[in-house]
Amino acid sequence: MKACFMGLGYIGLPTAIIAAKHGIEVIGVDINPQVVEMTNQGKLHIVEPGLEAYLEEVISSGQMKAAVKPEVSEAYFMVVPTPFKGNHEPDISYVEAATRVVIPFLKVGDLFVIESTSPIGTTEMMTKLIFDERPELEGNIYIAYCPERVLPGNAIYELVHNDRVIGGINPESTEKAIAFYSQFVQGKLHRTNSRTAEMCKLTENSSRDVQIAFANELSLICDKAGINVWELIELANKHPRVNILQPGCGVGGHCIAVDPYFITADFPMESQIISKAREINNYKSFWCAEKVQNEMLKFELVHHRQPIVAMMGLAFKPNIDDLRESPAKYITTKVLQSCNNADILVAEPNVSEHKVFKLADYAEAYEKADIVVFLVAHKEFKTLPYRDDKVILDFCGIYKKN
Repeated sequence: MKACFMGLGYIGLPTAIIAAKHGIEVIGVDINPQVVEMTNQGKLHIVEPGLEAYLEEVISSGQMKAAVKPEVSEAYFMVVPTPFKGNHEPDISYVEAATRVVIPFLKVGDLFVIESTSPIGTTEMMTKLIFDERPELEGNIYIAYCPERVLPGNAIYELVHNDRVIGGINPESTEKAIAFYSQFVQGKLHRTNSRTAEMCKLTENSSRDVQIAFANELSLICDKAGINVWELIELANKHPRVNILQPGCGVGGHCIAVDPYFITADFPMESQIISKAREINNYKSFWCAEKVQNEMLKFELVHHRQPIVAMMGLAFKPNIDDLRESPAKYITTKVLQSCNNADILVAEPNVSEHKVFKLADYAEAYEKADIVVFLVAHKEFKTLPYRDDKVILDFCGIYKKN
């Protein structure tokens, strides 16, 4: 069997590699020629432990190759971004564009799957698009939605072992998609319809967002009340039926920080808790930036000079290089915009260079800084000793002190 993956990003590339590793002939398509070139050289353009060795293997064996255009296959997978337009309204234009590209290649008996996070009804819309363009295919191809549930940094394990929800436009499509994923997924494959599968992905991440919002709201309350939020949560979690998550400086990435808007955009009146959670998590980033700015002013009043500030971390979560929707990046940008020429050192150990931020070595930044702002709990930061001679703003629980 030959499969075509449209999009070689943080989900598409690992999925394509794992499929190829399990004997499926894979053509990976990306509009970025640099991504295609690196992939064909067996080099990853993302950070994902252990995956590059798999990529080298499937490229050298000829089991996988990358290109800027698709080829005739038996299965086609849409794994492209779904960004925003307007006021946090989901934009499915990339999904539509990728679908239009593969429509001429589709033939009787083929499988077409959307993996991109999508608003409810997207699979049905793409089905209509396909059949409008190719009416002879109606009833003769299989169409399904199958979202990914992958934790960056653990993709190799989770792509194989996680359960999956698979929803076809009809039972036959669901079974066809299950037959494909059964070739490499060891987790349980759960059957449903396309609309429920779409909503399931949005629900999972909206649920996480609400839970994080509770922790972040607690952190705001505890700051005002003079309580160590880390100790509080640890003690509250001793209760056998309580499991409060850890607070942070907001919520980032292209899932938890994004998926709730796909619900609130279509159901604004019904999604009150989901909407409020988004507000709280967005506000936490603003609050953190203000906290840094206030500490800088306090330092200047006491020491009669501007402080050296180390902003520690840019990624949206620990130990990865992904900066999408990152609250740490937002906070750093806000601090830089209001720093009044203060010396701001930006450290991100998982990124070698950045087109906006001049990156500093994390150990040197920590040593030089008067104010240290921990935004992301990278493993490297946890090796740094606590220093009483520095102002430390720990928004991510490196030291878990007040």
